Amino acid sequence: MNDSGPWDNIPDVRDGLTRKERTILYCLQQTQQELGGRNVPTIMLYGRVLELVDISQDEFQQILSRFTGLTRTTTDSSRLLGPGDD
Repeated sequence: MNDSGPWDNIPDVRDGLTRKERTILYCLQQTQQELGGRNVPTIMLYGRVLELVDISQDEFQQILSRFTGLTRTTTDSSRLLGPGDD
């Protein structure tokens, strides 16, 4: 299911989301429903997204940061996805 093409990084004209961004939002919504509306741990979300698209931890974190309006001051992605981090 990890089919990739040249169009994967081009924003869709309907909403401006790329395939990876849309996949992250879809997985977030599905997982949040499964957890009864609770917050979704980042590592759980990353694992589910990886089942659908090929994405690095750094790219995943950058997209999440844009969605939440946060900026990241460190490049150590292992710290961001470490044990106990949500």
